[in-house]
Order: sequence, then structure tokens, then C-alpha cells
Amino acid sequence: MRHAESPYNVLGLCNDRPAPGRALTDQGVEQARQAARELAPVPLQRVCCSELPRARRTAAIVNEHHGAAITVSSLINDIRTGFNGRPAHEHFRAIAADPLNARPPGGESRLEHKQRVVAFLEWLRAQPEDTILTVAHEETLRVVRAYFEGLDDRTMLELSFANCDQLRYQLPARASGQSLAAS
Repeated sequence: MRHAESPYNVLGLCNDRPAPGRALTDQGVEQARQAARELAPVPLQRVCCSELPRARRTAAIVNEHHGAAITVSSLINDIRTGFNGRPAHEHFRAIAADPLNARPPGGESRLEHKQRVVAFLEWLRAQPEDTILTVAHEETLRVVRAYFEGLDDRTMLELSFANCDQLRYQLPARASGQSLAAS
């Protein structure tokens, strides 16, 4: 699930650091509450979220209906853009020539971010719970959807997710010695 609306979303700014601050807008709180109502009948056994306040707050609101353990993981943090607090269009302009491999100073490439998210999926697969909600970011959901649906990297870049959009997948059982490999 993507986090609910944050002030940075409204302002069109990059935010890839888990600094304190106002995590969600009032509309974002309502979006998270709506997602909580939708997910209330789902027997969540654990909630995972990124370190960023907008994901943590969304996870906490949804989890009010479940009381599941919450695990915070840096592996699903938003992509490090190198443009924290600056307009998102500056980041997109900086990576336009090679949107998969470009790494701005202080940032990471989308393919590096993808490796990080796939590592989280590997970790997730090893967990004993059957039903786990993950609250993360649009870039992270692009990787997750591409992974589960076998999409190539260029198609992955075209995916878009609104705040509190949800994806549902089942991790395949791991055969002995098998790992989730990035494609």
C-alpha cells in the first residue's frame, strides 16, 4: 500500500529522509482511515512500513483495527533522490537522460532502489506470517508490481499509484536453495 497524502506530496517536493515533521495532511489522515476501514476484515498478522513518517503514520492508523506488530524497514524507504526538500521536477530533470541508472549526488539510481526493494521481498518471504501489510512509497510499489507481474524496467517506470492505493500479492513458496532474484 502506498502511504497517505503528505505535505510534501501537496507541495511537489522530494522527501527521502526520515526526519521528524508533520507526516500527513488532514486529507491524508482521512485517506488512511478509509484504507483502515477497507482493510478491517483482512486478518493482518504484521504491518511493515518504511522509516519515513508518512508511511509510519499511515501504518499506525491502519493498524488501529488490527493491533498487529509493526516492523520498520529501511529497505522500503523511498528512493534517495539527492534532492530532499527540493521540487521533484528537479530530480526528474537530473535523471532524464538515463532514468534507470542515473544517480544524482547524494542519491541512488532506480535500479539500486529496485535491488533494495527486492531484498525486502526476500526478507518478507522468510517471515512466518501469512498476511502482512506493507506501507511504502510510489517508487517502491512500482518495483513490487513489476516484480510480481514480470514487467520490464522501462514499463516499471510508467506505473503510477495514488495515495493509499493497494496491491495484493502472494509470495510464492521458496524451494530449498532458491532466492528471489532481481529481474
